[in-house]
Amino acid sequence: MNSDSIEKIVYFESAGEWTGKVFEVSKEYAEKSGIKDVVVASTKGETGAKASAFFKGYNLVVVTHANGHKELGKNELTEKNRKIIERNGGKILTATHALSGTEKAFKKKLGTVGTLEIMASTLRTFGQGVKVCLEIAVMAADAGLIPVDRDVICIGGTGKAADTALLIKAANSGDFFDLKVRKVLCKPSDF
Repeated sequence: MNSDSIEKIVYFESAGEWTGKVFEVSKEYAEKSGIKDVVVASTKGETGAKASAFFKGYNLVVVTHANGHKELGKNELTEKNRKIIERNGGKILTATHALSGTEKAFKKKLGTVGTLEIMASTLRTFGQGVKVCLEIAVMAADAGLIPVDRDVICIGGTGKAADTALLIKAANSGDFFDLKVRKVLCKPSDF
């Protein structure tokens, strides 16, 4: 390996609002590498709406929280942001979270955690955004919205903004351990 092939990873000093820079780093890598698929986590849709304008022309998948995540039967994605995302050609995925799902009911009802929660907590040692990126990659793959035979860029974060971008070869949930984190494009170093 020569030094010309070493790529730089962007590290942010803290978790939180780095959305603009994450998008810039991701798009620069996508253009250089020919990546056409981008998956972005978004709760109320603000990050998703921004991504839909920034990544116009890409296969953009915006992954929301599942219905009932905060309020019984409700989704946090605003109608205004939904319209912006769809008008800009983005796809919206609302589904059960790959790293919690029904196990969340056991935690709420019985106070116990299962394998998925242990896996999610382990991934959080790399940062919340890393866990989110792997989770949304699996969710989008299960929905058939991204390929599992080529790399995609996944963007996640901590709280209300993006702070992490990973290059991932996605996998379906039944083949989770075939998922590959190819590269860290950016992430916070303190979280």
